[in-house]
Amino acid sequence: MKKLSEKEIEENISSLEGWTYNGTAIHTSFEFESFKEAFTLMTRIAFEAEALQHHPEWSNVYNQLEITLSTHDAGGVTEKDFELAKAIEKIVNAD
Repeated sequence: MKKLSEKEIEENISSLEGWTYNGTAIHTSFEFESFKEAFTLMTRIAFEAEALQHHPEWSNVYNQLEITLSTHDAGGVTEKDFELAKAIEKIVNAD
């Protein structure tokens, strides 16, 4: 998978609310009502990530979830990252 240009990244990220680009990855964070809600969403995201064979870097503290996506093999952001980001948005917004 080829690394996207900064222009391609900016075009793609504009359709994702709350996501930012830091030069090497795209990032977002979520705040939920409780740890249980955060963990439930993480589990659902994990199944989607496994299906896409693309896994996020993430951390969870109580009701906070931080997600960073990049494609290590490509050395930056690829279409795979945006595919997973869109899937994450669908999962989070479904509730």
